[in-house]
Amino acid sequence: MKVGVLALQGSIIEHEKMLESLDVEFVRVRTKEDLEAVSHLIIPGGESSTLQLLLEQKGMWELCTSRAKRKELKVMGTCAGAILCSLIDSKFEVDRNGFGAQQNSFSASLESKKFPKLEGVFIRAPRFKNIDDSVQVLATFGNEPVLIQDRNFLVMSFHPELNKEKRIYEYFLKSI
Repeated sequence: MKVGVLALQGSIIEHEKMLESLDVEFVRVRTKEDLEAVSHLIIPGGESSTLQLLLEQKGMWELCTSRAKRKELKVMGTCAGAILCSLIDSKFEVDRNGFGAQQNSFSASLESKKFPKLEGVFIRAPRFKNIDDSVQVLATFGNEPVLIQDRNFLVMSFHPELNKEKRIYEYFLKSI
């Protein structure tokens, strides 16, 4: 297993600190060669349109999507990363900024059997919609899915790196 953090834009350092706290070796993914070398990729929150544009400009978008579709790449997407994951052969859709604009950011307790007492930090967070029955809902806010697993994708509307939620990283690294 070789873990990478997409390091083009967004909350890169926070994800790296989480991996360091788990004693997980990782690389910053900035090139096609970096992307080819990893088995697990974390796509951070940030600005999804900018992230996609940078991936396309660096010739990485097609490689990322083809590897993920073939299940050669396991992908964890937080917030904007979840939006990008929805564009890769997903069985769910997203409503960008579905939980509101920047000033509507909030923290909340989430419902999860897998992750009891889970807290979520939502910043311009997307909402998941049109979720296929094959997608596993791992956490909800109210009746809304906010953490889902779609085959080799683990995506969430919130930012586990901001409240140091190690359990989600451990699940991604061991179970996806």
